[in-house]
Amino acid sequence: MADTRNCEQCGTPFAPRREHARFCSARCRVAWNRRNASDSPAESGPLDWSITAMRQTTDRLLQAGGLDRASGFALISEAVWWVTMVDATLMRYHPGIYSGVLARQDAAQSRITEDTFGGLRFVRNRMGYDTDPADFIQAPGSGPGAGRIAAWAWRPVPEPAVASHAPRAREWEMTRYRAYQAQLARRLIGQTFSQATDFLRLAVEGSTLSRT
Repeated sequence: MADTRNCEQCGTPFAPRREHARFCSARCRVAWNRRNASDSPAESGPLDWSITAMRQTTDRLLQAGGLDRASGFALISEAVWWVTMVDATLMRYHPGIYSGVLARQDAAQSRITEDTFGGLRFVRNRMGYDTDPADFIQAPGSGPGAGRIAAWAWRPVPEPAVASHAPRAREWEMTRYRAYQAQLARRLIGQTFSQATDFLRLAVEGSTLSRT
């Protein structure tokens, strides 16, 4: 039972194929979207302030330079948090719009997008808990002259220890890990956040139109 959840539309128990799956079928997802075509103020509020915080943080990260390692790590951690928060909020309250933006990408780009967010979730779940930021981030130097934060890079990391996890939780964690290795490791910090925020802004524009 630990690997099943109830469909949010019909209530039927189902085994999710994706970590954030909420519906047992495409029919239930479409029905839920039609019933919830517009958000209540309580639902749109978290998205609005999360978007504002994400934009402020990622814009600051992409422009920042001359920070020491500790300040740079803190800024990157904050950006990871807000990007994954906006991503999760859109997936929860606007799944149809989110899926539509993803579907308009070609297959290769869609995989890159999904792996980018999967990799960022892996970082969010690990950084600050059982992994030091320095294990994830390669910063060129340690002083104020370390260069622009956007030019820092993600380090490859070893596989996480997941033996104690339930089977499906183990599968999801390894999926996030493989996504990190595929789309973040050895790539520039700025490239990751530019790709992620470009996609989210398209989804946000769609969610805003749906509320007007």
